[in-house]
Amino acid sequence: MLDIKNLSVSYGAIDAVKGISLHVDDGEIVSLIGANGAGKTTTLHTITGLVPARSGSIVFNGQDLLKTKANKIVTLGMAHVPEGRHVFTRMSVQENLEMGAYSLKDTSHVAEDLDKVYTYFPRLKERRRQLAGTLSGGEQQMVAMGRAIMSRPNTILMDEPSMGLSPKLVKEIFRIIEKLHEEGITVLLVEQNAKMALSIADRAYVLETGRITMEGKASDLLHDEKVRKAYLGA
Repeated sequence: MLDIKNLSVSYGAIDAVKGISLHVDDGEIVSLIGANGAGKTTTLHTITGLVPARSGSIVFNGQDLLKTKANKIVTLGMAHVPEGRHVFTRMSVQENLEMGAYSLKDTSHVAEDLDKVYTYFPRLKERRRQLAGTLSGGEQQMVAMGRAIMSRPNTILMDEPSMGLSPKLVKEIFRIIEKLHEEGITVLLVEQNAKMALSIADRAYVLETGRITMEGKASDLLHDEKVRKAYLGA
């Protein structure tokens, strides 16, 4: 479904991503783990057209994403839950969610999809008329995920969904990610909480200073000594 080959990305003279190759198959959860500054967020931003690539290729369902504008990529069935949530702070929760459906040509199912999001996140239904900027960090993360779901994607890119959340909320967010996976949505997950990320993923890649240094089944990496020492505090 998503195939990245020899991708390099630079910010001026700084090489952020250095010739990485990875793939995400239909229906998988693939985790991309690594320390701060490893190039994880840059990789997602390049996939969704927010940052230009220096070289390499990104193909999504046969479409060359490096030749596709960011506003068109979302119409291909790919949604991006960004690091830091980036909700529309002066809009209500429901208005934020409805913005997720903005790119859809057929809007006849928006009400149905809203009900679905509210089933996932009952707290959002209680706060649907509240300004998103007044929500807690965990609630804003729910809004960001719900907004992505509203675009009816077949693939969701999630960037640090557990950042700044309490352990209880982290479990809740990851439970929803697993539920989306069960419903057939493909997930590329960038996450510093390596233990949680590896525990739900099918496969994983380890990114270090812009290069992929390890890859394999998530269960294998979860028990790999190097990974445990570097990312699991063991």
